[in-house]
Amino acid sequence: MKLLAFAASNSKKSINKRLVTYAASLLAEADVEILDLNDYEIPLFSVDKEEELGHPAVAKAFLAKIAASDALIISFAEHNGSYSAAYKNLFDWCSRAGAKVFHDKPMVLLATSPGARGAASVLAMATNSMPFFGGQVKASMSIPSFFDNFDLEQNTLKNESLNQKLIQAVACLNEQTAG
Repeated sequence: MKLLAFAASNSKKSINKRLVTYAASLLAEADVEILDLNDYEIPLFSVDKEEELGHPAVAKAFLAKIAASDALIISFAEHNGSYSAAYKNLFDWCSRAGAKVFHDKPMVLLATSPGARGAASVLAMATNSMPFFGGQVKASMSIPSFFDNFDLEQNTLKNESLNQKLIQAVACLNEQTAG
C-alpha cells in the first residue's frame, strides 16, 4: 500500500506532523510518504489570482501525490476552531482543479492540540466535509493534551488507551486496500 500522510499545518514544529508521522509508522507494510505543506506554498486563492495564474503547478503536484496514493492519513491543526490558513488555501486551489480532491481514497483523519479538546472542532469539520471532496473517511480520532499524551523523545503516544485506539484506526486502511 502506498500511504500518503501530512499534517494540515505549516508550522515547522507542528505537533500534528509528529502525530501523523507516528500514525503512519504503525502501518509497517506501507510505503509511506510524509508531505510537508511548506513545500506547497502558493499565493492566497482568489478568482482574480486563478484567472491570472490558472492552476498552479504546486497545486497540481499536490493533487498528483494524492492520486498516486492508495490511502491517506491527515492530521489537522486547529486555528480558531477551523483549518489552518496554509491547508485551507492549498485545498481551495486544489478544489478548483476538480471537486474530488481526495480521489475517492480511504483516509484516517486525526487532530491534536495542547488543549483538552484536542482540536475536536476542526476534526469534526474535516470528517463531515471530506466525503463531498472524494474522501472515504474510515476512522477519525482526536488526541487531547498532546504534550501530556505524546512522548516527544520516543515519538510515540505514551497514553496506552489512546495508542490502542490509534492502532485500530490506522489498521482499517490495511483492510480497505487489501485485495
